[in-house]
Amino acid sequence: MVEWSHLPGLSPYAETLSAMEARAAAIAAGTADEAVWLLEHPPLYTAGTSAKAADLTDPDRFPVYETGRGGQYTYHGPGQRVAYVMLDLNRRTPDVRCFVRAMENWLIAALAEFNVTGEIRQGRVGVWVPRPDKPRMADGSVAEDKIAAIGVKLRKWVSFHGLSINVEPDLGHFSGIVPCGIRDHGVTSLVDLGLPVTLADVDAALMATFPRFFPDGGLEPNGGAACPV
Repeated sequence: MVEWSHLPGLSPYAETLSAMEARAAAIAAGTADEAVWLLEHPPLYTAGTSAKAADLTDPDRFPVYETGRGGQYTYHGPGQRVAYVMLDLNRRTPDVRCFVRAMENWLIAALAEFNVTGEIRQGRVGVWVPRPDKPRMADGSVAEDKIAAIGVKLRKWVSFHGLSINVEPDLGHFSGIVPCGIRDHGVTSLVDLGLPVTLADVDAALMATFPRFFPDGGLEPNGGAACPV
């Protein structure tokens, strides 16, 4: 069984990371259930394993934490739902690519609960939404903004870290970094898109759609079918 927990208030990053790693180790040892933690952090930047120093454009703005997850720089802060996902892929599908795709599909399904069409782009991790209301890109294509990020790590085939969805964060706080190393596109949130959505609404959508891609006791992260590609 997957244990869901809501962490109250703003969760301090270092302490939460330590607790998450301890829980992942316990899952690997068979002494704890799989878990998803839903939380918010105070304003901060995190650097993934592929982060480039030049992408931290305002290093003194918020605390910066180096972390072992994949990806580059990202922002966490109030109004953003962070989900730390600790699953034992030994009993699901021990395949990193498959797991990341299942995470992406989970995010897309959760956003669809609010009639938001999230999309995946080759070479860009995370979930994007077209913005026809914005000026077109230099090449004439429709502008796109990132609404959700994914950054995961596996240890002994147990996942930790996870995803974040922009519900109603201060989007100006993203200006201190180049989010995920992508300079040509912006960031958005559900509220920025004109939707009166709360963190509780997003939690309900995440919990409702999760079993489609990560069924309890399932061998495959998408309900028993072949890995989504």
